Amino acid sequence: MPETQTIGNRTRGMGEVVDVAGKITETAPFGNTLAEMANTRPEIVGLTADMGRYSDILPFRDAHPERFFNVGMAEQNLIMVAAGLAKTGKIAYCTTYSVFITRRAYDFVAIACAHSMANVKIFAGMPGLVNGYGATHQATEDINMMRGIADLTIIDPCDATEFKQVVRAVADIPGTVYVRNLRGKVPVELPEDYRFELGKAKVLREGDGEIGLISTGYMSARGLDAAGMAEDDGKNVGILHVGTIKPFDKAGVIEFAKRHKRLIVAENHKTTGGLATLVIEALYEAGIQKPLVKIGLADSFFECGSQEYLESKYAVDIPRFMTAIRDGV
Repeated sequence: MPETQTIGNRTRGMGEVVDVAGKITETAPFGNTLAEMANTRPEIVGLTADMGRYSDILPFRDAHPERFFNVGMAEQNLIMVAAGLAKTGKIAYCTTYSVFITRRAYDFVAIACAHSMANVKIFAGMPGLVNGYGATHQATEDINMMRGIADLTIIDPCDATEFKQVVRAVADIPGTVYVRNLRGKVPVELPEDYRFELGKAKVLREGDGEIGLISTGYMSARGLDAAGMAEDDGKNVGILHVGTIKPFDKAGVIEFAKRHKRLIVAENHKTTGGLATLVIEALYEAGIQKPLVKIGLADSFFECGSQEYLESKYAVDIPRFMTAIRDGV
């Protein structure tokens, strides 16, 4: 049965730096971790669809150029080549923007990869509202789409700590895996003793039983920041991080929900078809009725702009968390 795990505090570690905002960050955790792994795992290959720079796979390319393939701006080819390499015994890590994987290569992921249990690990960059180039580049519905594919694992990591563990873990997860990629200078939010476990939600913060936040991806890190600020108002928020979307830790979510009077669900995704939908389905099936506020994206296309501007305009920023915590709306 899935379990939850309480996590302690975080300290700065090796290879990490402090940015101008005072956050500990790590640069390109995906490519650096993959390059290190490949030193002892010759079956690992890396692929991209002309997005090497923007997916952070270049450290792997530089370390193992003979095992790196750039198929050009052809996402369907990317998935088919990855599936073919997997058929020869390789573990194919492939990267591009999540919007191009989901909208352009969906059938290829479903049939060439998942249906065949191909050992393809898709690291999908710029998910949700992270990309500032507008609706053509914003994968705000990717979780909903990928959930519909059978035999596909879906992971939405919180920070650099969890992400590096995920990069390593997926090599030994059978079949096709879809990971929402974290690129660039990735914040380090979780403690050193955090351990990613497939299909298990983790309690990041124990509350007093009044407010429980259920979140995924970097919204869990945002929730930690908001919970710290809410302490000034006498609010002690519990936080459950759901790093694995599929398989979904229904038992862990139900257990957490039972311990709190009201709930908040937060995700960098539309509020339909993603984490909120999974949580609500789980609670309904368990006969649990609690006040619940959803923090996420509307069923809409979004404009161009900086991440800070977009998150403020579309209410997925810290002030939105604070309103949900303080006022329950």
